[in-house]
Amino acid sequence: MPINITDYTNNILKNISFSLEYGEDLIILGANGVGKTTLAKVLCGIFPSEAVRIDSITPSKVYGETRARLINYIPAKLDVFDEFITVREFLELGLIRGVAREQHPTTVDDVLQMLSIKHLADKACKLLSSGESQLLLIASALLHDAKYTIFDEPTANLDPKKMQILFNILKYDTLLQSKLIITHNLDLAYKLGFNILFLEDGSIKFHGSNADFFKQTHLDTIYDGSVEKYQNNIVVKL
Repeated sequence: MPINITDYTNNILKNISFSLEYGEDLIILGANGVGKTTLAKVLCGIFPSEAVRIDSITPSKVYGETRARLINYIPAKLDVFDEFITVREFLELGLIRGVAREQHPTTVDDVLQMLSIKHLADKACKLLSSGESQLLLIASALLHDAKYTIFDEPTANLDPKKMQILFNILKYDTLLQSKLIITHNLDLAYKLGFNILFLEDGSIKFHGSNADFFKQTHLDTIYDGSVEKYQNNIVVKL
């Protein structure tokens, strides 16, 4: 069940075409404003388009549980309209609606423990810090269990310890099936080792292996010499 987008163009993106096989992962890179989040919303059907197919299904033409099981978009920021809903209640919504797979081996308590936020279970979502809100979104993705999960800046506002927890989940955990990760964190992208899709001016400038993207000569071309590989880390020259 591959995901395909073919010749998609709008006022931001230009002639976008690529595919991702089920079970594979992809990192989407690019400067601010090049269309990364727009692309994510097109892929998951928030922005309707006939150019996207997951197997034979157009995400924007299916609704409710059908789309939820197919593809899930995790935004960069948590928006909660109920000022009283707690962390546990927020996570249980997906389970109540049948979004999680039958006989799911992971419970709400499991993901709270996994992300070291079990102490937040009864806290109102509106009272969470930005970093805690980010972890709640990640917890919801683990319970959601879509075939494809798109993470939009998942490390935003995370402290180093929590970033390490997230890295291990993205790299090694088997709860998430296929992942598409939008990030500005080049070191994270490098260490994850997934294939890279790089957007520039709304078009795909690079789509290929992690190793090829992070060759120093290629980094020099893409980032005008502002980024270098140093002792197996990707750093910005300051």
